[in-house]
Amino acid sequence: MTLPPLPDDAIVLRAHVDDWRAAVREAGRALTRSGSTRSEYADRMIAVIEEFGAYVVIAPGLALAHARPGPDVRREGLAVVTLAEPVPFGHPHNDPVRVVVGLAVSNAEEHVASVAQLANAFNDSGIVGRMARAESADEMRTLLGFDAEAGA
Repeated sequence: MTLPPLPDDAIVLRAHVDDWRAAVREAGRALTRSGSTRSEYADRMIAVIEEFGAYVVIAPGLALAHARPGPDVRREGLAVVTLAEPVPFGHPHNDPVRVVVGLAVSNAEEHVASVAQLANAFNDSGIVGRMARAESADEMRTLLGFDAEAGA
């Protein structure tokens, strides 16, 4: 199992958002632009956080926004959004968030495998800060361990 592709149109650098909902919606738009989801997926990601809380803030400054597989997922996908100004998600220890990773999967097995692989990338305690400072889509892919040909 490898991570879903991370094309240029699924990466947004220094987005200006007012709150966590807008940050998640930005990740949802990136997933939709890349062809992974339909626009309704962003609403489902927001609903998950509204229902279960800020558990998606998995490390200081990092949120992994996602929802269960559903008809609005066209294919598995990954998006990364860095924020111009961090926003609180309501997590007691890991707020505020500077980087939102959006994940869409089409079945439960992909979900578990993708989350596990992403977790490995975030074992490095400095990765979130480097992601937040990334200057290009290529730099973001390199930070996450993608091969050079994985983009564009």
